[in-house]
Amino acid sequence: MDKKWWKEAVVYQIYPRSFMDSNGDGIGDLNGITSRLDYLKDLGVDVIWLSPVYQSPNDDNGYDISDYRAIMQEFGTMEDFDRMLSEMHKRGIRLVMDLVVNHTSDEHKWFVESRKSKDNPYRDYYIWRDAKEGKEPNNWGSCFSGSAWKYDPQTEMYYLHLFSTKQPDLNWENPAVRKEVFDMMNWWCEKGIDGFRMDVISMISKPEGLPDGKIPEGGLYGDSGCVNGPHVHEYLQEMNREVLSKYDLMTVGECAGVTIEEAEKYASADGKELSMVFQFELVDLASGTYGKWTDKRVPLKDFKRVMTAWQTELEGKAWNSLFLGNHDQPRCLSRFGDDSPEYRVVSAKMLATCLHMMQGTPYVYQGDELGMKNVPFHDLSEFRDIESINAFHELTGAGKVAPDDMMRYLNLRGRDNARTPMQWDDTASAGFTTGTPWIKVGPDYETVNAKNEMADPDSVYNYYKKLIHLRKEKDIMVYGTYELLDPEDEALYVYTRTLGDQKLLVMCNFTKEEQEYTVPETFAGAEVLISNYPQSGAAAGARKLRAYEAVVLETK
Repeated sequence: MDKKWWKEAVVYQIYPRSFMDSNGDGIGDLNGITSRLDYLKDLGVDVIWLSPVYQSPNDDNGYDISDYRAIMQEFGTMEDFDRMLSEMHKRGIRLVMDLVVNHTSDEHKWFVESRKSKDNPYRDYYIWRDAKEGKEPNNWGSCFSGSAWKYDPQTEMYYLHLFSTKQPDLNWENPAVRKEVFDMMNWWCEKGIDGFRMDVISMISKPEGLPDGKIPEGGLYGDSGCVNGPHVHEYLQEMNREVLSKYDLMTVGECAGVTIEEAEKYASADGKELSMVFQFELVDLASGTYGKWTDKRVPLKDFKRVMTAWQTELEGKAWNSLFLGNHDQPRCLSRFGDDSPEYRVVSAKMLATCLHMMQGTPYVYQGDELGMKNVPFHDLSEFRDIESINAFHELTGAGKVAPDDMMRYLNLRGRDNARTPMQWDDTASAGFTTGTPWIKVGPDYETVNAKNEMADPDSVYNYYKKLIHLRKEKDIMVYGTYELLDPEDEALYVYTRTLGDQKLLVMCNFTKEEQEYTVPETFAGAEVLISNYPQSGAAAGARKLRAYEAVVLETK
């Protein structure tokens, strides 16, 4: 059993713009985070993953960085950052920073220089190409709609941007770029941070020769093929040698397009690259003709198949990260559970049980511990996310999707669902700000808020607290092996965890209908470890699972 602190940790993701505003400008900030650290200490989390707080013009909410060694003015100062880090460490909470190095902002000094002339020393920091037959260098599409190339009249060439036009891609083939990135990472490590979450890190190595991509059905542009490129593992091993191996860090790579085989390389137990990866196979389930823009639900059999493959095939080879939502996904309760008033609480607890009982490091996205849900947006003007707004214009403008349908898809799958302000109490703007919030507040904040839930022993918050506490007590929750039972069942997700002669049976009803389940004989005499309903009667034998019921049995 290869024990590591980051395997035993529970991570809490903070999206700083929406967490807590300390100065009344309607935007969350670092001092706001510091003021709420006792709440996170009470919840029991070990690590905070902080979405980007670097200096940025904010084209993509901070994922477009103009200065890696400065703090975005809206969020505060470097002194505020240092105080926040110190206060976290005083409470035994570690900090993982968001590292965005596939691209920078077009306002970064490197790019400002790069676009000045073809022989500028910084020219080769980015990917520039001549037009091909009077158009873009190839047919690649941006992840944020439109072409991945932008013509720059100054030098009459195109630069590559796999995301927004204001996010030019760095040229990782240039050793000078890699050195700059590693120097910057070392600078943050010397400040005392505890790790990095690496944004779209699987995209840093581009395919040789930048060939045209295949145009997917319903698409307008070709797929860039920029995931798991030819040199990505070389670059990460170099990063590990130059930075990561020198400190006791937790690293997680956001790896779009990662397969289980690739994940074994990125997060190999030999420690040559990263601690773990985020894979998107689960959250990409039920995608339709227009990618994520759909109203399809994920069938439970598919959900179980994907979760189980990652649990069993990485066993002993690489470590899993466990998540159902983040700042780029809709609220997990609305997506995988039932956010109706009747079932919101039991369903949120059931999803938490299903996830936290698996092998891997669990991630809690801010507000999930309260059972926060998607917020209804009634008009495009209420959205703030560049991806949602661009997709609406592209798909409705091309006549592919009717505006009413597109609004429905945005309300189900858009990123702004997770970005509405954290609901602290029942005062105006949910206690997030004394000013006007930068994005609308969930209409249910008067009942669904941290103040109410901390005081209610049966709340979603106190259930999360119990799950997190159990994980610290029970090695089996962290290190036990996983086995799926009844893979074809379309209503129940049942699996076991085994460590030595200890066993857990995890039973989760993903429907609002009562389901019958026969508990295996091996669990005769087992005791209930945790459940989201009051329990009575024998553990083994036939039992009925109520709407969204979750029960974990432990053999003694």
